[in-house]
Amino acid sequence: MLKNDRTELNYAQLVKRARHLDAASYPKLKVALLADVSTQHLVPLLRVLFASHGVDVVIHEAGFDTVEVETLNPSSELYSFAPQVIVILRSIMRLKSSFYHASGNRRSFAQIQADGIEAVWSAIRTHSQAVILQSTFVVPYERPFGNFGRLVEDDLGGSVGELNREICQRARLHPSVLINDIDYIAAWVGRRHFLDEKLWGLAKSLCALEFLPDVAQNIIDISLASMGRSVKCVVLDLDNTLWGGVVGDDGLEGIGLGDLDEDGAFRSFQYYLRELSARGIILAVCSKNNEAVAREVFQKHPGMILREEHIAVFIANWEDKAANIRRIRETLNIGFDTMVFLDDNPFERNLVRQLIPEIIVPELPEDPALYVRAVSELNLFETAARSALDSGRNALYRDQEKRETESQKFATVDEYLQSLETTARCQRFESATLGRIAQLIQRSNQFNLTTRRYSEAECKAMMENLEDYFPFTLSLQDRFGDFGLINVVILRSRPEERLLEIDTFLMSCRVLQRGVEQLAMNKIFDYARQERYESVVGHYIPTAKNLMVKSFFEQFGFHRTQTSEEGATQWRLEPAEYVPRKVFIEEPFAETV
Repeated sequence: MLKNDRTELNYAQLVKRARHLDAASYPKLKVALLADVSTQHLVPLLRVLFASHGVDVVIHEAGFDTVEVETLNPSSELYSFAPQVIVILRSIMRLKSSFYHASGNRRSFAQIQADGIEAVWSAIRTHSQAVILQSTFVVPYERPFGNFGRLVEDDLGGSVGELNREICQRARLHPSVLINDIDYIAAWVGRRHFLDEKLWGLAKSLCALEFLPDVAQNIIDISLASMGRSVKCVVLDLDNTLWGGVVGDDGLEGIGLGDLDEDGAFRSFQYYLRELSARGIILAVCSKNNEAVAREVFQKHPGMILREEHIAVFIANWEDKAANIRRIRETLNIGFDTMVFLDDNPFERNLVRQLIPEIIVPELPEDPALYVRAVSELNLFETAARSALDSGRNALYRDQEKRETESQKFATVDEYLQSLETTARCQRFESATLGRIAQLIQRSNQFNLTTRRYSEAECKAMMENLEDYFPFTLSLQDRFGDFGLINVVILRSRPEERLLEIDTFLMSCRVLQRGVEQLAMNKIFDYARQERYESVVGHYIPTAKNLMVKSFFEQFGFHRTQTSEEGATQWRLEPAEYVPRKVFIEEPFAETV
């Protein structure tokens, strides 16, 4: 994602920065590039742009046009490299040549090409658990039939469009495949500008060098999303950002929100924000305003698209916005680097940038009609997974406010926890929840003991491996609402040592101090005793964000058996020594572990 505007994607400046790059201290990510285009100009861009996000990328650059050779050979350099991400780039120039030389009925061209692409995915999945980034094809600008080509079955442009649709539809059936929509980039900048026929002839370049950084940034956005790097919250100003005018001065009737006047742009912006909320982005308000006056707009103005139920945290006062954003972050318990602040006022934007440098603060144009465009071109909201829980995320945080208010009525924590009437469901991974499981694995950073990132395909493989893995989840609800699936535990069998290894233990921070981790640990040792394991082994791998679980195993009575130079620790406890923890959580629908 870009943090300010497109000036960050200047080809010449990025190449210059790449010459002096030092990212050795950053976490490493292994990426393989497979393409029917040259990639030597792309590699330095990937290195410097990944580094700008704190990642040291290690790249395997396959030979020119060796996609099938590398993927179909189990002994290829690709698989010995063991990439975490495999990028497949396909050029419209090569595809056009295949189309023009196609013999027989061109109506089946798109299906035949899609079959070959899917075969590559299947070959990769046989030998690797890497995330696959499959590019779409740029729809060509030439139209032999003109507009009539839309009515012709064997038209080039129509065949490419059909192929792109087929790639996306088939990718839905392959959890490890994510779409790198190159055609969208070309359409954004203009297809006649994106392609460079001379450079193709000289160097087989995917596109004009000017737009190669856009391609690189798209690869980085998708890769980071697959690693759990994503925006979780948009913090919104109100006056002249969500509506025209100042409600405190102009009154409810004086602000601009009508469909037919010049301020209709604000409604368009709100529609966009409502769509973000529906897909799981948390919306918060941070405004210098009288709170009652500000809330009244959400409650009573007929032109408002956003309503109070769309806002998870609402702060309107006269304090500085950086301080209020810190309050929002504490309430949501997320990192500043997962937050975006949108404000029409340059002074407020610069203040927040200086006081909270981790937060993303895009430049907004003066014309509100361009707000959606300005935010969209930064691609801030890339994701690698989707779950049913996303659409109700704002409601989850509003329910939490009710819980916090209720907690003040009780003298002890135990009395409060009993009053919540909490129930839980424990179950082995199942197909219906794999999307949510993968999403939680990718996004959880704080209450995550190892921060190992597994794709949906890898979770599915563990679900189906009954001999080596017992992966389970906990879902939670109480009398205030449903938290959904909030805890993921992956247990791995090491039968030669009679050990049960806790490969992954993570939990949503929304259910801290509710007894979930105690319930999960009880389940782990119930399973260990049932299967007659002699010991349970766990690991803590420190990161910049998971310090809160450094003593996790110690609090359950585990003994530390190993400490690495990097601070990673290994812990061990025999099932007979484990003391079950008391929890105030019922399990009316629990499966036997």
